[in-house]
Amino acid sequence: MEREKLGSRLGFILISAGCAIGIGNVWKFPYVAGQYGGGVFLFFYLIFLVLLGIPVMTMEFASGRAAGTSPARLLKRLEPEHTRWHWYTPCILAGNWLLMMFYTVVTGWMLRYFCDMVTGQFVNATQAQISEHYTGMLSDAGSLILFTVLVVITGFGICARGLQAGLEKATKWMMGALLVIMVILAANSLLSAGAAEGVRYLFVPDIARAREIGLGSVIAAAMNQAFFTLSLGIGAMAIFGSYIGKDRRLFGESLNVAVLDTFVALTAALIVIPSCFAYGVETAAGPGLIFVTLPNIFAAMPLGRLWGALFFLFLSFAAFSTILAVFENIISSTMDLTGWTRKKTCLICAAAMIVLSLPCALGFNLLAGVQPLGEGSTIMDLEDFLVSNILLPLGSLVFVLFCTWKQGWGWDSFRKEANTGQGLRFPAWSHVYCKYLLPVIIAVILITGILPG
Repeated sequence: MEREKLGSRLGFILISAGCAIGIGNVWKFPYVAGQYGGGVFLFFYLIFLVLLGIPVMTMEFASGRAAGTSPARLLKRLEPEHTRWHWYTPCILAGNWLLMMFYTVVTGWMLRYFCDMVTGQFVNATQAQISEHYTGMLSDAGSLILFTVLVVITGFGICARGLQAGLEKATKWMMGALLVIMVILAANSLLSAGAAEGVRYLFVPDIARAREIGLGSVIAAAMNQAFFTLSLGIGAMAIFGSYIGKDRRLFGESLNVAVLDTFVALTAALIVIPSCFAYGVETAAGPGLIFVTLPNIFAAMPLGRLWGALFFLFLSFAAFSTILAVFENIISSTMDLTGWTRKKTCLICAAAMIVLSLPCALGFNLLAGVQPLGEGSTIMDLEDFLVSNILLPLGSLVFVLFCTWKQGWGWDSFRKEANTGQGLRFPAWSHVYCKYLLPVIIAVILITGILPG
């Protein structure tokens, strides 16, 4: 059977950006920017995005396009004879499954909160009631499972329609709606009284505040956020490289995806941080910022029910865009390994994903006693640790070494593929940086992520 291709360049950019755009942008970025000093953090974030994210993304795109197959076969197809790079393939596949085992659950939270906003659950609610609503949701095993199953079935149902008719069509519509909703929400936030102080906080570097936090801590946080924001290291970008033609150079396409990803992250911060300043709420509230702090703001805001519903719809779209992209990676890899049809693959993978997501959903209630990373931790914390702290940086390190060392696919082969077509060339002068310094930086991220506290 002939391998299906994406129908347009726009579809490729939106799907790739959709994979990158997710909870890390709209949930984590605003509160991390708040914790680490706003403008100074943003300055280093953009630097590391260029130094880390874009080169690794280009390597994933190039290896995927050159192989013309899923990550299940990619390393085997491109590796030199008598080498064993393909031994890492199970880790790439495991990363996709592990990520979705908790990502589908958290997406269910977003969807649940959208429904609760629409039905007026937070109207006239007190701060205590809003906090209790969040803890109540986590303790309700039935509700968590229901919304997780809904997310899984919807995601695989869309992908079952095919690459163009399902994934590409749905992503174009969803990303378009996401961007429109974001602009509306950001405009509303910026028009709030006192919002200008939040904008200054976000964009104007405050060196004194950065020194108080610790400049090293700010740089490390910016480096980690820039690295992890693009979902690199598990072949999630390589699969879409395999679905495109050779008419465009890949460095420019990576830059387009990174710009769109950064736009969403900054717009999310513009939605959240000025609103926090306008209503006197702490910007460094941590993960609870989304599910506890912001509902309090919406409850006090004129037309708060409408703005809250739009916000959680935006969050749901952002999370779903990543889910559809990673599901496609899982589907394509499974089809390559088994020879099953797309619909059979989606049916079996959906059933498996529902079962595998249960430990995370139950880890907040029936399995709350299971604390794998120490007191207070959850099963989701373990899954997140394995993906974010180990598999993403380790996989990125493998892709970088594979594309730059002659014992792997090699620098010349990588640049030839990346520079095929029209657009920006991947710079030849970056060879020394990509071959020696970039792996060291990624290794530092990997080691510091594994070491305790």
